[in-house]
Amino acid sequence: MTMTVISLRRQLAAGAAAAGLCFIVMTSTAAIAEDTMTVQSLIDRQLILDQITRYYYNFGKETKAPESSFYAEDGALILGTRRYDGREAIQSAYGGGARPVPAAGEAPAAPRERIPFNMTVDNALIFVHGDTATSQVIYTEYRPEKKGDPVRMTVQGKEFATWVKVKGQWLYKARYVGLSEPPAGWKE
Repeated sequence: MTMTVISLRRQLAAGAAAAGLCFIVMTSTAAIAEDTMTVQSLIDRQLILDQITRYYYNFGKETKAPESSFYAEDGALILGTRRYDGREAIQSAYGGGARPVPAAGEAPAAPRERIPFNMTVDNALIFVHGDTATSQVIYTEYRPEKKGDPVRMTVQGKEFATWVKVKGQWLYKARYVGLSEPPAGWKE
């Protein structure tokens, strides 16, 4: 009799698991149908997320890729009210271009101590439309006050971006940083 009860319990558990799996598959299939995801769009979403991750990992590295290399030739970086159009202007936003000339009688700014820091990216929402896409992420910066100090969260914000696929590589077309709401005219 004990063997029968154990066997019955196993069968009921297996049946419940199968029913739950069927429910998950049915709801997942419905969600995919609503978003019209394809294998290629899933691959593209992952490639865009990988590019975002590489972009943020690039910050704080001793030897790093030029930030502008993540942008299309005619890309734009919008930092609040400042706009940088084209790779050269974008690189200047990161200190890769000409340094500002101090006013007459003013001493040039002292070079800032290079302190390693970490950036994380969370809650990525990516929509692919063929060779264009949009993304939204939350970024968080962690850095020490000075070398040797423990890291602490120093900045958190949102990034909205449009993307374009150029020769098989996803690049930023426009990157809006520091907005709390999507930019005017934003469409996912």
